[in-house]
This record gives sequence, C-alpha cells and structure tokens, in this order.
Amino acid sequence: MEKAMYVQELKAGKLSKIILLIGISLGYFMVLLDMTVVSVALPDIRTDLGGGLSGLQWVVNAYTIVFAGLMLSMGTIADRFGAKRIFLSGLVIFLAASAVSAASGSLGELVAWRAILGIGGAALLPASLTLIVHAFPDSAERARAMGIWAAVTGIAMAAGPVVGGVLVDSFGWRSIFLLNIPIAILSLIITSRFIAEAPRNPGRKLDLAGQTLAIGAIVFMSYGLMEGESERWGSGPIAAAFGLAALCVVLFVIVEFRVKSPLLPLRLFRNYTISAGLLAGMLINIGLSGSLFILPLFFQQLRGLSAHAAGLALLPMMIPMAFNPILTGRIVGRIGARMPMTAGFALAALGALLLLRLDVESGYAVTSIGLLLLGFGVSFTIPSLMAAVMGSAPKEQSGAVSGALNASRQLGATLGVAILGSIISGSGSFVAGMHVSLLVTTIILVCGSLLSFAFVGRKAVG
Repeated sequence: MEKAMYVQELKAGKLSKIILLIGISLGYFMVLLDMTVVSVALPDIRTDLGGGLSGLQWVVNAYTIVFAGLMLSMGTIADRFGAKRIFLSGLVIFLAASAVSAASGSLGELVAWRAILGIGGAALLPASLTLIVHAFPDSAERARAMGIWAAVTGIAMAAGPVVGGVLVDSFGWRSIFLLNIPIAILSLIITSRFIAEAPRNPGRKLDLAGQTLAIGAIVFMSYGLMEGESERWGSGPIAAAFGLAALCVVLFVIVEFRVKSPLLPLRLFRNYTISAGLLAGMLINIGLSGSLFILPLFFQQLRGLSAHAAGLALLPMMIPMAFNPILTGRIVGRIGARMPMTAGFALAALGALLLLRLDVESGYAVTSIGLLLLGFGVSFTIPSLMAAVMGSAPKEQSGAVSGALNASRQLGATLGVAILGSIISGSGSFVAGMHVSLLVTTIILVCGSLLSFAFVGRKAVG
C-alpha cells in the first residue's frame, strides 16, 4: 500500500514537473515566435507602413535592443523579487504590447511598441531559466529539462516562418502580433497554478547606473551600425554614436567594479566557461538572427516568393531546432557541453559557407543542405551553451548569470541584423552584399567553434 502511494506521488511529481516545464517553455516560445514571424512579415510591413532597409532593421532591433539592455537587470530583479512574479509580469506586458502592436498606424508606432515587447521578453527569459534551475536541481535532469525547453521553443523557430507566412498572406502583417495573445493566456494559466516561487535574494539592489550605461552602449552602437550607410560612415553623428558607445562601455566597467550590488558581477568572468559562454552566445545569435533577417528578404524580394513560400523555403533550417535540442540535452547530460558546442558551431559555419552559392538563378538543393546544416548547428549549440553556463553559475546568482547569458545572445541578435544589414546596404547589389554577409557569418561561427573547444569546461581562474 505504501509502495503504491509512493509510486503515485512520484508519478504526480513527474507530471507536475512536465506541466510546469511546458508553462515556462510557452513563455519563451512566444518570445521566439514573435522574432521569427516578424522575419517573413518585413516586406509586407514595408509595403503598408513604408521605410527602407534601415526602417526594417529598426522594426527588428527595437525589440532586441531593449531585450538585451534590460536582460541583466531582469535577472537581478528575478533574484530579488522572485522569478515567478517577474515571469508572470513579463507575460502580461507581452500580451498587452502584442495587441497594441497589431493596431500600429505608422512605422514609428510599430517600432515603439516593439520596444515595449522587448521589456516583456526581457522579463520572461532570465526568469524562466531561474525557475528551471530551481525546479530541476540534479545536473543531468536539468540538462534534459533544458533540452526539452529548447525543443519546445525550437518549435517556435520552426513554426514561425511558416505560420507567419500563412498569416501574412491571408490576413496581413498585423495578424502575427495577435498570435501571441492566446499563447500568453495559456502560459499565464499554467505558470500561476503549477510553478512554485524560486528562492529570493532580497539583499540584491538594482544597479541603475550600470543599467543606464548598458542600454546606452547598445543603443549608440546599434544606431551607428544601422544608420552608418545613410548618414555616411565618417559623418559626425555616426562618429559620435560609436564614441558614446565606447564611453558607455568604459564607464560601465568602472561602475561595476565600484558598486556594492553590480548589475554584472565581474568576478564571474574568472570562470572560463561563463566567460566563453557569454561570448559564444553572442556569436551564435549573430549568425542566427542575421540569417533570419537577410534570407526571407532574398526569397521574397529577389526570388519572388510569397511570405508563405518563403517560410517553407526556410524549413530545412528551422525543423532541426524543433527536435534536435532533446537529443542535445541527453548528449550534454552524458558527456558535457564542450564537444556538442564545438560541433554545433562547426556545422553552422559549414551551412553558412554553402549558402554562399545562393543567387537569383541557383537551385534549391544546395540551399536546403546549407540551411539544414545551419539549423542543426544552432540546435546543437544553444542547449549546450545554456547547460554549460547555468551549470557553472553559483545558485545564488543564477538570475544574474542567466540575464547575462541572454543579454549577450540578444546583443548578438541586434549586431547580426545591424552588421549584415549594413553590409547589404553598402553593397552594389543585394546578392553581392548577402554573399559578403554570409562569409562574415561563416568566419564568426568558426571563431565560436574554436572558442568553445578551447575554454568551455575549464576550471575558474584562482
């Protein structure tokens, strides 16, 4: 009798963990779905609201700039006020801002509301990782949970271009924002009922100076990269933007050394895995987000595909992100993160290299292989990266570390769109600029592979 009751309690506990993992994953699912559906909606947005390539960059990056800039603070806030509370607040913000984004009457309005969406996304992501860390204390179990988390969110990556394409072709670009509403409501119901609050650290204080400088650095750098071509690279405003970005970075480091409760505790960088993981997170997202910005534009504007057809063309890249993270989580649980990360970057680099063959007349066979390799590479890298960095973080600072990791990833997303978009803007033709962009992407991903092999898993300094 007692044994039967124990088995029932064990099953109930496992079921509860599965449900709470689904609820957490839905929040990040929505964040990623928003990114990918926007990628195929960009031509339709430009047709309806106007704006050139720079305007489309701002539509994408208004979200990621705020997302990256607030990520560090949101990790700290999650540690101080409770990860569940911050997660639920992020869901409410995302729900409301999605509804208003759908009603935008100008490109400026849409960019502004995309920035508000970034606030919601910044609240959701570090809080979700903190909740997973505390719900799954065993390292192997946590690695598998993060694999499932990444797989559920990977479905958003796979579904985004296709679902977004269907919605855009059928109902227009506004419908892609309305899609977030039912997902947010479902996540709210599950998380409010099944997820327990993570332990809080009420002694942590918000570093307002560091937060302001972090956002300033990202905004000035993004402005310089995205407006450099239209304003001329050597012009006063662009030089001032890069100068102010550099100043913000220097002041940020000084502030973080001096304040009692730093936004980003710099001593964490003594850990090789955390340091390499933060840089690797930036590099993989430069490749991923940059590709998701330029490839839909290529398929729709140069190959003449509809939004739906462009989404289908991207499927070889997106499908591995839906199922491969589960396998990656199991591999990481057995052999660690170093080799899966190294292999993931290498596969993604090979995929980007094959995509250099893309032109208006090229066949789809080689393109699909390149997209497939890129998708497998990303889906090996990101779950391994998450498990490595979060597994190396002190538990009392898991919110800060998850915030730093995802800030670096979103900064990479911002840089990917800004850098690759600027390369295309400054080229004689879209195809020529795309080829240079893909070559730059290949080099960046090779650097990520070397970085992962050399430093992930090494012991901390001192």
